[in-house]
Amino acid sequence: MRFSLSFLILLLVALMMPPGFAAPGEPAEAPAAAVQPDPLKRETPRSMVSGLIEALAELDYDRAVQYMDLPAGGSSKQRLAAVSQARAFHALLDNGGTLKPFAALSNDAAGRIDDDLPIDQEDIGEVTLQGKKVPILLERGKDGDLQVWRISSATLDQVAAATRRDPAAQKAVQEGEQDGYIVAGAPLKDWGLLLGTGLLVFGGLWLFSALVVALIRKLAGASTNGVYRFLEAALPPVSLLIAVFVFYNWAERLSVAIVARQTLLRYTGIVSVIAFVWFGLRLVDAVAALAIARMQRSQRRQIVSVITLLRRTAKVLLLVLSGIGILDTFGIDVTTGIAALGIGGIALALGAQKTVENLVGSVTVIADRPMQVGDFIKVGDVVGTVEDVGIRSTRIRTGERTVVTIPNGDLSARQIENFAERDRFLFNPVIAISYRTPHAKLKEAIGIVQQVLAQEKNMAEGHRARLGSISDRAFNIEVFAYIDVREFDTQVIIREQLLLAIYERLEAAGIGLAFPGQTIAYVQEAPADGAPPADADDEAVPGH
Repeated sequence: MRFSLSFLILLLVALMMPPGFAAPGEPAEAPAAAVQPDPLKRETPRSMVSGLIEALAELDYDRAVQYMDLPAGGSSKQRLAAVSQARAFHALLDNGGTLKPFAALSNDAAGRIDDDLPIDQEDIGEVTLQGKKVPILLERGKDGDLQVWRISSATLDQVAAATRRDPAAQKAVQEGEQDGYIVAGAPLKDWGLLLGTGLLVFGGLWLFSALVVALIRKLAGASTNGVYRFLEAALPPVSLLIAVFVFYNWAERLSVAIVARQTLLRYTGIVSVIAFVWFGLRLVDAVAALAIARMQRSQRRQIVSVITLLRRTAKVLLLVLSGIGILDTFGIDVTTGIAALGIGGIALALGAQKTVENLVGSVTVIADRPMQVGDFIKVGDVVGTVEDVGIRSTRIRTGERTVVTIPNGDLSARQIENFAERDRFLFNPVIAISYRTPHAKLKEAIGIVQQVLAQEKNMAEGHRARLGSISDRAFNIEVFAYIDVREFDTQVIIREQLLLAIYERLEAAGIGLAFPGQTIAYVQEAPADGAPPADADDEAVPGH
């Protein structure tokens, strides 16, 4: 028992010790060395290509060499040879070479593992060598203590061999491909050619889409037409998407500097995201407008609130997703931000439980439809007409013209009595006949009530009128019938006509109705001398 207790105490002490704690006499574990980031940002294929483009844009070939797997050498001759090879590679990229778009490059340190290349190789584009397309391969290897990606030695050997055999390539390397006024690492004419091509393509497609929308509007004859609303919302952003696709394919065929081409193609992805979000926002607005118009025509105002909520939610989601895509294009890791948003969302939901409960209650009320705007209902002690079913609460106008607001979370959990859903109205009066009515007249009164019910055309089948009880003041004829109408005002008129007809016919038959009263008899006692008592008069005294 003592051994077990001692063992448990030692185990608890060991678990409570901080990491790296060493007992006396034992060597402490050395802390793990922190991994230093690569100053040239060659950890992933995407960051490596970005760094290489930046070096080429600045014509810094000494830095560009460090993105290539070239033999290390300290002599000036070896350095000049490496710089010459970097210039040759730059010239080949400017003359028909292509690099994959920024978004298509892997941002993982291990690269893409779903291609057919070895795990330490990555395909990032291609160059044209003597009329043939040769892939540009990256290799992952050691640079000191760092694992980095660099252009493979096999690709560089092919480039060097082709440059030696091709006089045009040698001339391009010697004279330099970048002539004229240089802006951001590329000739100004190349920037103008690319931007002009993009604007021309998008402008032409925009004009075409505007003509198509105008033609559809003229043929449809109304701006509320569903086809017109869809095309009006879809064609402008779709034109931008098509322009991006055309620009991407044309830019690959234009003989422009790789820096200008790759930079614009990188941000073309942002334009694609903007076009997609633009299309989504316009489509959501168009669909929501059509749905709201339809719900308003059918007087279902509570659905309008739900449509508005869904429209705003969809637009917020589109904007959030587009923001994530744009941040990813700039190379910003959004994984941590997404995790933080998830935790923040959970915390927000816990802190706003009543709000979430009301939103869920709104969905329940609208989906179950226990009431509509304009219905006369009873909820607990509140009786009135529903004026609005909102996202958070429902407003009821009472008979005293006050407005009661009930949160939808509470409303969905209560018993709701909807008077507007009645298909017929109960007609259940009790007709009290006076005690002075003889037996024959009582039976005649019952028959009169039955005849009045039978002659009413809006009376549902199964109606009846019977002598239900004999109370201490009257003979009670109980009526049980349904007025077969749905409108409250109509049944009020029919009810009045029935009661007047019953009273009129009973009055014509000489049958009186009972009233709350008492009959008190005064009896005079006999005198002591034996004289006969006076006649006692009955006096009816109304009851209290």
